[in-house]
Amino acid sequence: MTAGGTTLIYARIAGTGSFLPQRVLTNAELERLVDTSDEWVASRTGIRQRHIAADGQTTCDLAEGAARAALAAAGVEPDEIELLVLGTTTPDLIFPSTACLLQHRLGADGCAAFDVNAACSGFIYALSVADKFIRAGTVKTALVVGAETLSRMIDWSDRATCVLFGDGAGAVVLKAATEPGILSTHLHADGGYKDLLWNPVGVSVGFKPGEKNAGVRVLMTGNEVFKVAVKTLDRVVEETLEANGLDRHAIDWLIPHQANLRIIQATAKRLDLPMERVIVTVDKHGNTSAGSVPLALDHGVRSGKVQRGQLLLLEAFGGGFTWGSALVRY
Repeated sequence: MTAGGTTLIYARIAGTGSFLPQRVLTNAELERLVDTSDEWVASRTGIRQRHIAADGQTTCDLAEGAARAALAAAGVEPDEIELLVLGTTTPDLIFPSTACLLQHRLGADGCAAFDVNAACSGFIYALSVADKFIRAGTVKTALVVGAETLSRMIDWSDRATCVLFGDGAGAVVLKAATEPGILSTHLHADGGYKDLLWNPVGVSVGFKPGEKNAGVRVLMTGNEVFKVAVKTLDRVVEETLEANGLDRHAIDWLIPHQANLRIIQATAKRLDLPMERVIVTVDKHGNTSAGSVPLALDHGVRSGKVQRGQLLLLEAFGGGFTWGSALVRY
């Protein structure tokens, strides 16, 4: 496509990949840890199981599995990667970034590599960054990953949060193209909601070593998070459609952040989409934060549901609060 005689450059998804730890933790098993039940968890969240990283298995380990699968699907060698952006809130180390660790493991040394922390919106943020680099003509091939080991910051005695989260990673390879791929991305944040969903420790605040789990835990006011998530996702869906001059019925697939089935259903209703056109993995994966959207995308592609040429709406909402969307011609 051209504009004023200039050929437009788009970022197209050339391949997808995902990776999940072998260990599966069911709701039935959680009944032995906290006062909950499979029926209670499933009816309120849609979650029935989640994957948990093994001892010594890191975010980079999961990211590497997803990245190699995406590279193989795209037919791209690691030395072709010119940019690596990794969304995570659970990096292996404070520094270097998990992106740098992953880059070296893959054999892609030398390209730009960095992490993005936008909680559950991390992959959408990372995808948007990589899209801009490709559109600007700076790079032609990028690897975008969302990966988490949230089980490392869960208080397993807190029934309000321990039932929600899981570990996993997803990835996409983007390549420069003249045909539309990523049509637009839309990113937002509002730090005023910090206390509704957060982890109270950090480097400059302090790790509070005397506290249980060294103070590292997810704190969440579930009902309030639900309300804000539904409203903000409604707005970003409308923003995305308006920016592209599209009717909501143009969307072939909704690929949402997998946090809560009721939030997913509310967004689908807003789009007038039947649930048969929504990729749902929350029942099997739980909330994998930045890994959530790319895991669902890869599932949609490898299951044969998502086909080339179809229009996909990716969206996510997470701590910060952060939220965002991407409209993609797959």
